[in-house]
Amino acid sequence: MQALLSFENAPPFAAPLRFFLTAPLFAVLAGLLVAVEGPAVFASRWMPAALAATHLVTIGFMLQIMLGALIQILPVVAGANLGRPLLVARIVHAGLSGGALLLAGGFLFGRPLLLSAAALLLALTALIFLGTTLRALIGVPSTSPTIRGLKLALLGLAGVVGLGALMALGLAHGWALPLAALTDLHAGWGLGAWAGVLLAALAYVVVPMFQLTPGYPARPSWWFPVAMLALLLLWSAAVLADWPVLVRLVQWLAALAGIVFAGLTLRLQGQRRRARPDATYAYWQFGLIASILALFMLSTATVWPAAADLAGWTLSFGILMIAGGFMSFMIGMLYKIVPFLAWMHLQNSGQARVPAPNMNRILADLAMQRQMKAHAAACGLLLLGAVWPDWFARPAGLAFAFASGWLGWNLLGAVRRYRWHAADIAAKLAAR
Repeated sequence: MQALLSFENAPPFAAPLRFFLTAPLFAVLAGLLVAVEGPAVFASRWMPAALAATHLVTIGFMLQIMLGALIQILPVVAGANLGRPLLVARIVHAGLSGGALLLAGGFLFGRPLLLSAAALLLALTALIFLGTTLRALIGVPSTSPTIRGLKLALLGLAGVVGLGALMALGLAHGWALPLAALTDLHAGWGLGAWAGVLLAALAYVVVPMFQLTPGYPARPSWWFPVAMLALLLLWSAAVLADWPVLVRLVQWLAALAGIVFAGLTLRLQGQRRRARPDATYAYWQFGLIASILALFMLSTATVWPAAADLAGWTLSFGILMIAGGFMSFMIGMLYKIVPFLAWMHLQNSGQARVPAPNMNRILADLAMQRQMKAHAAACGLLLLGAVWPDWFARPAGLAFAFASGWLGWNLLGAVRRYRWHAADIAAKLAAR
């Protein structure tokens, strides 16, 4: 099942594009930070450089793309027209970019003022975005699993930002907080209730649309977002009540739900009607396999807690889940969404008198396939760095920065070609 699409409601191209073009720069910064800091980044997930690099990716890259995608998708999929989308995009983009840099700086240099400023700026930015989107969604019925998933994902966003702001302020001011338990819960809200639910809601549309697969079955499509949000609420209650056994049970169930969704998506991809696999398909295959491995590690640690103390275990889980999984999904979607939006806006500017160029002329599949290989190699080096940091930490950081910079170059190339074709269409219309 999937929602009906209303492309006439799409916002201006510049609204989501600013997020998509900025995101790779933060990933480049994260890679360069790993390269500069070297083995120290992989010593522990609590190292300042590891925290800074993680949040450069999760906020600077992932959150940028997710909010940019929502600004584009909410009007098209849900009919939720944002008031003044360009202004909202400018404010949210500036807040996210500044907040990510402040937070990374606060972690890296141990500056309480930077942590406090980042927490307040990111919380305010999230409130502005949530207020705008919730206002647009008022009265929109949940007529598809995608629409309901988008609504529930916004609750997940509120949860992860709220917890993150609490911990950043707690670190800055020395509050007595159970930081280890809250950090795991924060990651659960971010990767499960926010990114996981949003990814599923979007997958219900983009996987059948762009990869030409059958639609997702109705029942799991409706219930996966609800189940994931309910599990995170139960996890939060277990942390408040200090019930570690319940925490591990919820983590196991959340991992199982994620594995089931990933397995279902793999099965649908095996039934695709497109004969030749493209870069998006390859990215999703890579991301699904990496996610399943990461979730298997999580489920193993819930029944064998000592596994989390093994050298490189927790860092490997994070690399597989974030760089291998979510980043791969998002890059794969960018490689379809950006050329498609460019083609759609060129089609509209042509006024049915001048045809738009083929999407492959805006962004060639060969360039995407080559960049995907660089990303996969970087993920492999990061995993090696988690186990043998003295040998692989710096090469992994450089490889990650290179692959992310290549992504930015490909997207910029698509924008340059879009602008050239737009000018060409305008000239042809003026000549008629």
